[in-house]
Amino acid sequence: MKIHFYGASQEVTGSCFLLENKQAKFLIDCGLWQCARLCERQNHDPFPFNPKEIEAVFVTHSHIDHIGRIPKLVKDGFQGKIYSTEPTRDLSKIMLEDSQSLMKREAEEQKIAPLYKMEDVKKALTLWKSAEYGEKIAFPDFEFRFLEAGHILGSAMVEVLHGGKKVVFTGDLGNKSSDLLKPPEKIQDANFLIADSLYGDSLHEGVSERKIKLERVIEDTMNKKGVLMIPAFSLERTQELLFEINNLIERGRVPRFPAFIDSPLAIKALDVYKQHSRYFNLDVKSQMKIDDIFNFSGLTLTPSVEESKKINDVPSPKIILAGSGMSEGGRILFHEERYLSDPNSTLLIVSYQAVGSLGRRLKEGIKKIVIHGKIIDVRARIESISGFSAHADYNELFEFIEQAKDNLEKVFLIHSEPRASFFLAQLIRDNLGREVVIPKYGDVFEI
Repeated sequence: MKIHFYGASQEVTGSCFLLENKQAKFLIDCGLWQCARLCERQNHDPFPFNPKEIEAVFVTHSHIDHIGRIPKLVKDGFQGKIYSTEPTRDLSKIMLEDSQSLMKREAEEQKIAPLYKMEDVKKALTLWKSAEYGEKIAFPDFEFRFLEAGHILGSAMVEVLHGGKKVVFTGDLGNKSSDLLKPPEKIQDANFLIADSLYGDSLHEGVSERKIKLERVIEDTMNKKGVLMIPAFSLERTQELLFEINNLIERGRVPRFPAFIDSPLAIKALDVYKQHSRYFNLDVKSQMKIDDIFNFSGLTLTPSVEESKKINDVPSPKIILAGSGMSEGGRILFHEERYLSDPNSTLLIVSYQAVGSLGRRLKEGIKKIVIHGKIIDVRARIESISGFSAHADYNELFEFIEQAKDNLEKVFLIHSEPRASFFLAQLIRDNLGREVVIPKYGDVFEI
């Protein structure tokens, strides 16, 4: 069997891996590159394989950098099946529809053809099949299973059996301290790991520390009668924060205040989370019997543009959660334009910020930015809490890999900037004595 690395290789986004033997070809993920403009143009390049020859696609989870080119795959001739867990299928539907709407708008502005049309999204969804964790999906010479990854709702590792060898693609491996989800399953018998290394050189705060930091940021901003802006990804981060804020209010740790979820996509995702509550961990399911874990007095959902604009009429203090998570678009930019110059307000960063993104520059301390053509003096406080990350840190990544060391022959590190993957690679070599590869785009390995 050969593995081809066609994305998320010495880079974070664009997840796409081709498995093949002489009889069949499969894809693990088929996602968009999300970075600077030059990188985004790469999404329009022809696939380095024939989509018509792909028998099936296995999707680890519904983030757009893992699913965003599936409609292009269909447009270019793919006619096989797409497999994922049920929550991933449902979340992928709203993610792809939202992504296509944005692409259409941008294509019209730039006078170019969109990457794909809504009809390609709809056709892709007709090919989509769901499977439970642990359910075997068999093909000649291949057997696939989804395993809990603990990253976002429905996220999965993909286990592949072929020729007596076990290969596991971790996708994005979850942070064990998630309050909502079950932790990643232990992998103890894999021969080859194709493993996430996004935070291969970083540690997150612990659960208690992140709760205290969130409580203090809320209290400080509310006492100053400022606005707490939280750029948050629509999947997992928004739901996790709602859960945490709800608990702080219900337990009297912070005062009640106006709060807004100003993201149509996050609001749709919230409905999917409620529909698939059986995937939550036991503690959360117990709490749901007595409490609406995603709602509290003072919370308003603002799906329409008109409702979003009315947030400005609500006097401070208030909290606004809005996309995008890296401040590279979406409604958060309108709030940042309005309030980043206010020294009483706070921007709280809780998500990974890609190099070059506005969120990354704000986190690094830039004092002047341009939003919608307007120069903004950044006077608001910039805070960050890494403990809300949906990704495992380097301790968790190393422990995960260490569990498999007895049968492990080789580790491939992906989904990361080179600095983080090289740091984790050295940690594995020094402590486990296993071969580690950090593949580049287009690399092929036979196993």
